[in-house]
Amino acid sequence: MKRSVYTADHDDLRESFGRFLDAEVVPHYDTWEREGRVPREVLRRVGELGFYGLAVPEEFGGAGADDFRFNSVLNEEATVRGLNAFSLCITMQNDVALPYVLELCSPEQQARWLPGIVSGDLVLGIAMTEPGTGSDLAGMTTKARIDPDDPDHYVVDGSKTFITSGLNADLVITAVRTGTTGTHADISLLMVETGATPGFSRGRNLEKLGQHAQDTAELFFDGARVPRENLIGAEGDGFRHLTHNLPQERLSIAVGAVGAAQGALDRTLEYVQDRTAFGRPVGTFQNSRFTLAHCRTDLDVTRAFVDRCLEAHVAGELTAVEAAQAKYWASEMLGRVTDECLQLHGGYGYMTEYPICRDYADARILRIYGGTTEIMKEIIGRAMGLGDPRP
Repeated sequence: MKRSVYTADHDDLRESFGRFLDAEVVPHYDTWEREGRVPREVLRRVGELGFYGLAVPEEFGGAGADDFRFNSVLNEEATVRGLNAFSLCITMQNDVALPYVLELCSPEQQARWLPGIVSGDLVLGIAMTEPGTGSDLAGMTTKARIDPDDPDHYVVDGSKTFITSGLNADLVITAVRTGTTGTHADISLLMVETGATPGFSRGRNLEKLGQHAQDTAELFFDGARVPRENLIGAEGDGFRHLTHNLPQERLSIAVGAVGAAQGALDRTLEYVQDRTAFGRPVGTFQNSRFTLAHCRTDLDVTRAFVDRCLEAHVAGELTAVEAAQAKYWASEMLGRVTDECLQLHGGYGYMTEYPICRDYADARILRIYGGTTEIMKEIIGRAMGLGDPRP
């Protein structure tokens, strides 16, 4: 089925970004996976070529292209090549964290940070999750209080975990409690400048099942001093801001899931036509045909819905429920497809030298981050009038 969501301008970006990936990312990706981190000079190269901050106004060095489909092109091109951790470096900057700067920061804050974000000199991160809280933002315990001896600064105490770009990040949008009511109204957002914040430190690069090239770290705040001028939005509005931006994050995950499934399927089709068993290509057996037919249909049906969600988002019409549906279904579809594709590789699928092994490991986290599948189902179910009747 021909896709209609993109235009010629999007196709031009797809071609140029694909050339960059093939020339400067693919040849080195295995090394970055082993090292657990994408080098900073590579992230600066992304900015130099104009792939960061596409929605940033031209006055700050961006392209002024406020069209999320451009972001999605980058996501698709990286994930279809199996560069899932590298894609997350792009989507964290463009899709997840940047909207907070564009929508909530003051003109002075934007002038300070946006040029570096676009150039790749400033890497963004966002810190919500804490040890023991998971998806439960209401359980957040990291606190920020005004220093009575220096009212121009907050003093922050607490910790965050599972922070994407936690080692590379220069600017971390950090959710903290600034009140004492114990409700969502206590939550505020602070921009923590990692290189200029006394009392801030990073933990280890966490060892993960997959997406090894994406640095994921713990962050610690031990009396960390953050200027009050680094407050993003209004104090107490943090929870509202976080939930407002989650639909775009979840749509981004869905787009990446479709791209990753396409890549896994393409590589598996090539494998089953080359690999022989009992004197014939593995792909000619009925089980292989039926399995791949299911994968193809599962992928195409999911892509059709995600494309429709993309169109709705660009038009300003995507709902939180639709984004949850896209994230839930696409991430689960990716799990099904990579599992079936690995099975068709037989024992070789379990060997790390084969890309499907990495595809399989990388895919698992998509059902967890950005809100677990269970949370997505809860959002959808409540929208159907099936909320918990208990007080």
